[in-house]
Amino acid sequence: MEAIKWVTNNKYKTKDKYSHLMSETEVSKAYDFHRSFPEYEATPLVHVPKLTSMLGLKYVFVKDESYRFGLNAFKVLGGSYAIACYIGQQLGIDVSQLPYERFISSEVRDSIGQVTLYTATDGNHGRGVAWASTQLGQKSVVLMPQGSSVYRRDKIIEEGGICFIEDVNYDVCVRKANKMAEEDEHGVIVQDTAWDGYEDIPTWIMQGYGTLIHEVSILLDAMDVMPSHVFLQAGVGSFAGAVTGYLKHRYKDQIPTIIVVEASACDCLYQSALVDDGNIHTIEGDLSTIMAGLACGEPNTIAYDILRHHVDVFVSAPDWVAARGMRILGAPLKGDPQVISGESGAVTCGLLDSIMRNPEYTELQKTLCLDEESVVVLISTEGDTDPVHYREVLWGST
Repeated sequence: MEAIKWVTNNKYKTKDKYSHLMSETEVSKAYDFHRSFPEYEATPLVHVPKLTSMLGLKYVFVKDESYRFGLNAFKVLGGSYAIACYIGQQLGIDVSQLPYERFISSEVRDSIGQVTLYTATDGNHGRGVAWASTQLGQKSVVLMPQGSSVYRRDKIIEEGGICFIEDVNYDVCVRKANKMAEEDEHGVIVQDTAWDGYEDIPTWIMQGYGTLIHEVSILLDAMDVMPSHVFLQAGVGSFAGAVTGYLKHRYKDQIPTIIVVEASACDCLYQSALVDDGNIHTIEGDLSTIMAGLACGEPNTIAYDILRHHVDVFVSAPDWVAARGMRILGAPLKGDPQVISGESGAVTCGLLDSIMRNPEYTELQKTLCLDEESVVVLISTEGDTDPVHYREVLWGST
């Protein structure tokens, strides 16, 4: 069985250029925007006491994003907020003046005219963009990489998006979607991958993701509990960078220990930290992993900078780690609530269990100082977004 790999991050000593983008002030704007949606409800922060006891920890909390706006994943937070910020920019108003009712109004639609939103996705982000564009009365075109779930494609189409599964990997899909947007007079690329000259929309997407971790902090504050460890999954790193940037501002000198985990088939952040020459090291090829939401070989440059300044450990995890997490959460110990967590959502749980119960990873446990006083936060970023594959994993086919 392929082993989990990890590397302690040699944190940058250079100027931290981007974490201010995830300040509480900026994230509060996104939070207020999302709270204006009629579908809004903070997703559950689930305590799993039996698992906590088995692992020898003080608390383990799981943020369950399968309830987000009825879309079964957190990604809509970023896409919807970025689209709102873009519209506000076009209208010359701040996003704080664009709550949901105005966001979808005929006034806004008439003011911005026809827009087509382009994006690349494994499924969750594209579904969120399609949903938001439909709310606006606009079009969306979504490209998915080779091997993508037909079920996820069909869900995007149900939300009103035009969607194609391409014969190339995710990163090439991003470039293709961007080219299509550039060639369309009314096209806009809505992608969480940042590159030189394309930074506004990825920043807004990251700030939109901030709603999730802001909810976590509110719920923990209500319990008078402070997190000691936060495990984050990463594809291009936008989600992990967003949460890390927020935690840095929210907890200041008491920032939790942050662990970032990637799929081993596309572990560009881990490889970059391993080489440690100050450069981003990308991964090419088909990026084959069951963790479709993490199958990205080229990181978001903004997120990468935040992560390299503040993450404690980068981890490269084989597919069995995600499958283990799915089974632990989906078939819980008696007395613990069930969390339906998909492949990309459950990898952090599988990693935590492996660190605490597999002697092979005792050194990592000690490095992270995980013990009976630890308060651990995991974020299940998606539910069963491919129900057939979810069942195959839980029933033992994978």
